[in-house]
Amino acid sequence: MSEQATAAVPHAIKELALAENGKRRIEWAFQAMPVLATIRKDFIKTQRFADVRIAALLPMTPEAANLVITLRDGGAKVAVCGAYPEAIEDDIAASLVRDYALPVFAVRHATAEESAAHITKALSEPPQIVLDQTGALTAACIQDNGGLRDGAKPLLGSIIQANEGTRKLRALAQEGGLHFPILAGSRSLTRRVFYSRVGLGQSMLDAVTKSLNVLIAGLTVVVAGFGSTGRGIAGRAQALGANVVITEVDPVRALEAAMAGYRVMSMADAASIGDLFFTASGNRSVISREHFDKLRNGAILANGGVADAEIDAGTLGQIASGRRPFRPDVEEISMRDGRRVYLLARGKALQGVMANVPSSVLDLSFANLALSAEYLLKNREQLRAEVYRVPVEIDRQVARLKLEAMGAKIDRLTVEQEQYLAGLAEE
Repeated sequence: MSEQATAAVPHAIKELALAENGKRRIEWAFQAMPVLATIRKDFIKTQRFADVRIAALLPMTPEAANLVITLRDGGAKVAVCGAYPEAIEDDIAASLVRDYALPVFAVRHATAEESAAHITKALSEPPQIVLDQTGALTAACIQDNGGLRDGAKPLLGSIIQANEGTRKLRALAQEGGLHFPILAGSRSLTRRVFYSRVGLGQSMLDAVTKSLNVLIAGLTVVVAGFGSTGRGIAGRAQALGANVVITEVDPVRALEAAMAGYRVMSMADAASIGDLFFTASGNRSVISREHFDKLRNGAILANGGVADAEIDAGTLGQIASGRRPFRPDVEEISMRDGRRVYLLARGKALQGVMANVPSSVLDLSFANLALSAEYLLKNREQLRAEVYRVPVEIDRQVARLKLEAMGAKIDRLTVEQEQYLAGLAEE
């Protein structure tokens, strides 16, 4: 996909010697990303992003690397820093520097101070577009007044993938404190349905089975939250033969779960019967002190949501009699009454640490990001400093491209059908 770069670029990575393995993995992932490949061909032809500066805070994975390469090949000048330090893949960062001449600032297990320094370096040349997995890069731009330094081009906008912080940004926009438009990528249909339900639904179960070599069939799997991710986890667990219990605070979602054939109960009741627990609520302390006292010996706790505090791991550590590493990213927590509980990723969100979403699913998410960046560029004169949903037409375009890659065909409305629907809309 690219010739080896000879020019040095600014970077902060573990070591360049890891690049060869990273390059192979990037190329392997690209084979399973036909939608992004189609977009890349168009960007190469049109040079859509010629001389546009883009700063990206992304998971340092082969799939994210292909997004960055796609933008670079479309003419963009991209600087990258890594989201989720625990999951940064150092060989991918090395390949982006060596093989694609991209400034990359990402090191696995970077401290909070190092990660903040990496963000600062990625913003050393003020960007016009920001791609932001967590919201941290956007927050830095807000503090910098949108990056409006002497002689700098204006920041056209930011696309935020994570759901956290969107409400605060809307409030900030209403107060006049936002200086550029934001697209809420987490609200897009392709991300919510395919990434959350299909991708995370599979990868969460994979993370547990690979870490602990457990058989899902026959287990009682408790899923806290019946949103997109919770539905995906529940569906995959049920398909593997698990007895699935749903806990919810929303009566409509709880009723949906019951009508889908799942047992619905409170976490207080589920805590004493569950073998494997997934939180997928987006809230904090969904599994807390009152539940820890009821857990069965051997219970497994996994945070399948987006908030690191969904499992109150701090309190769990305080009431335990001991804790020790059991397997990579798994801790064995000894309780004072002799029970043992197994905590994955120290209670942090698995999707940022050890849940590997398939490339074919991430193809849709990163294709959506690429087209959203193009949307910001094309509509820079019309967009105000507000928080917007990703336009539904972008989701439809991504879906159409995916269906074409799969060889699937769909029907088209006839003229008569279009006229009929138009008449209904006018009533």
